[in-house]
Amino acid sequence: MGLSNAVRDIKTMRQVLTDAEAEARRAGEDLPAPEHLLVAATGLSEGSAHRAFGRVGADPGTLRQAIERAHATALASIGITTSETAPPAGGQLRPATGVFRATPQAQQVWQQAVTLSKSARPPGIRGAHVVAAVCSLTQGTAVRALAAMGVDPAALRRAALVEGGIEDAPQ
Repeated sequence: MGLSNAVRDIKTMRQVLTDAEAEARRAGEDLPAPEHLLVAATGLSEGSAHRAFGRVGADPGTLRQAIERAHATALASIGITTSETAPPAGGQLRPATGVFRATPQAQQVWQQAVTLSKSARPPGIRGAHVVAAVCSLTQGTAVRALAAMGVDPAALRRAALVEGGIEDAPQ
């Protein structure tokens, strides 16, 4: 990998991880989870995650709302309303500092995305690799949010692999 590719990868990684952390904090959660990585990936300017959603006829702009609905539905199933769990209004959330921390499932997703990126042509990590990794999950908020959007995770994974430059990757 050339120096320019390494620098680009570092910038992309920093952007995804920082945005995922901010997304988690916006939602009132301490640690980023796969759904926060997914939202962060769709916001990257390189656009591969956004295009993967487009390939399956889904609008990534509705992802955050689908995540919020999935959370609300899960909480309602155990008798908790979202107003009881809403993050405090009015105050600014401080930016996270220090080493990136995430849920174990998000760490697994990130490691899989990095592994996928090593098979990409051209090389380098892209948002589509995060999408493909999230789509390999079988449970959790991200899975429920995609289902609420009417997205088939297997189809989205295939689209993400194509957008990520891994057309012949194992499904």
